[in-house]
Amino acid sequence: QVQLVESGGGLAQPGGSLRLSCAASGFSFSSYAMSWSRQAPGKGLEWVSGIYSDGSATFYADSVKGRFTISRDNAKNTVSLQMNSLEPEDSAVYYCVKSPTGWGTREYDYGGQGTQVTVSS
Repeated sequence: QVQLVESGGGLAQPGGSLRLSCAASGFSFSSYAMSWSRQAPGKGLEWVSGIYSDGSATFYADSVKGRFTISRDNAKNTVSLQMNSLEPEDSAVYYCVKSPTGWGTREYDYGGQGTQVTVSS
């Protein structure tokens, strides 16, 4: 079955960095686009970033553009999110999500359990 396991969350200071990773299994990883979404307390799910199945294109929400970088390693079945210049508004549970297609970074059919990111001084 599809499994997505996130890691790398934690506490960071404003202006700091964190790197999230997602280990995928149970499907042909290199065939599907992957994305990261987040949910802050009391708010809805927000799409953050996505990457095509072959890594040829990446996309970002305006709120994180220039600060976050998504990448994937199809040999290791992993997708990562490098988060720099973190802001308190970035605090949320971050989810790794799988697309049902190779390019549909705004749609998903499976998600992980999430990893908490807290940005605070």
